This record gives sequence, C-alpha cells and structure tokens, in this order.
Amino acid sequence: MEKYQEIERSIIKKYRKEIWSKFVKAVQEYELIQENDRIMVCISGGKDSFLLAKCMQELQKHGKIPFTCYYVGMDPGYTEENRNLILENAKLLNIPIQIFESDIFDIVASINSKSSCYLCARMRRGHLYSKAKELGCNKIALGHHFDDVIETTLLSLFYGSEIKTMMPKLHSDHFPGLELIRPLFLVKEEDILAFQKHHQLTFLNCACKFTQECFVENDGTSKRKEVKELIKSLRKINPEVDHHIFKALDNINLNCVLGVKKDGVYHSFLENYDTKEKDKSSF
Repeated sequence: MEKYQEIERSIIKKYRKEIWSKFVKAVQEYELIQENDRIMVCISGGKDSFLLAKCMQELQKHGKIPFTCYYVGMDPGYTEENRNLILENAKLLNIPIQIFESDIFDIVASINSKSSCYLCARMRRGHLYSKAKELGCNKIALGHHFDDVIETTLLSLFYGSEIKTMMPKLHSDHFPGLELIRPLFLVKEEDILAFQKHHQLTFLNCACKFTQECFVENDGTSKRKEVKELIKSLRKINPEVDHHIFKALDNINLNCVLGVKKDGVYHSFLENYDTKEKDKSSF
C-alpha cells in the first residue's frame, strides 16, 4: 500500500470521529457543496490545507454529490526550500497541485508597513479569487478549522469591540458568482496535529520569509497567538470552554443585547423597547 493510500484510509477509519465525520457534518449542515460545483481547493503548504485537500478527494470518491476540484497553490515569493516542500508533500499525498506565481512578498517588503501581514493576506485573497475565476470555479475552499473560528471570535471581541465570527461560507463582495467555503469548520486543530504526527508528516508552518521565526513561541507580537494561549489556559479550568463559545454564536438572545448591526446598519434595543411593553399591556 502506498503512503498516500495509508493516509486516505486513516482519514476514513482511524480518524473517522475526529476528522472525517466532522468534515462531512460541516459540508452537510452548512450546505457547502452542491451538485456540479467547481471548487478551487487552496493549498498554502500547511497541515490544514493539505488535510482539506485529502478530505475533498475522499468526498469525491465516497460522496453522492458529483463535483469537481482544482488543487491550487500560490507562490507569493517562497524560498526554494519552502516551495520544494510543498511540491514534495503534494506528490507524497497524491494531490495534483497547480502552482501559480505572484510577487506579493516583494510588494509587501517594498511598502514596509506595520500592517504587512494584513496587507499580504488581502493581496493573497485577491490573487486566489482571480485564479478561481480564471479556472471557471464557483467556489473556493480554505482550510480554516474550529480553533480558527474560536480565536477569530475572541479577537473581534477583545480588539475589535465587535461580536462576530468566521463563517462556514460567504459570498465574495468583489468577485460576483464566487463563494468561499470552509469544510474543516468543525475539525479541531489538536486532531489535525495528531493526524500529522501519526503519519510523520512535515508541513510548512509559516512560509513568510519575514516572520518565520515568530512562529516558534508567543513573542508578544501576535494577538492571535495571545488568544490561542488564553484559550489553552481557560481549558484547564473548563475543558469545554471553546465548545461553549462556539455554541453561543449559534444561540444569541437578541432580547438581551444592546444593539445589533445588519448589512452595515446599526439597530439599538431602544428601537423596540417601548413597543414590547405596549404589546404586553394589550393582553
């Protein structure tokens, strides 16, 4: 049995509860894939995107809905070592990857902005959407997982003064007809790491040539790593804390919030406050 076949088998068998079942649940519950979809699966070179690619391959084999996948990686200016690692892993995992090039790293370096990570992410997203349109795709699949959802929620709360989260799917604002989906939405990072360790796989951590060393530990410069550490400490007190945060996002009591924003328009609880009292007195 080839290495990639062992890996495929483990997704369905050994990691059925932790990975496969949650992947399938997200696809079904959030209606992420429809018949004849043309999906560009984005491969950054990390553990999450490569696992997503394998799950999508398995769903094509074993699922009942026919759809097409294009496995695409973007080279924004990787070192030769990093690019080769992506290609080697794609070959090992039997993923027919297409790599296209951009000059994002050079552009970001020339600007020398304090928000270089934000700028880089926006530029990457734009290039990926353009590539998807070029391929005739109607959907883009990204490898964000459960922990990304929880961390994004707390980042918005602590540093954005806003309660919002990472959605399982959303329509593109700037590329009509394109939808972004996140099939690993319910899969926990610890299970992805266990899968990686079990198969002794080595993936890129951070392929950015400007910040590679920052990913060893929390050096105080990353708010996401700060939140990740916070959640880790909270789990020692309440092992289910991340699940409670996730459930709260699907269980918002609008009678007990000060205000909500819908399509950019803010609505205060005061708008209907007196009306509700009059309605009660009419009975």
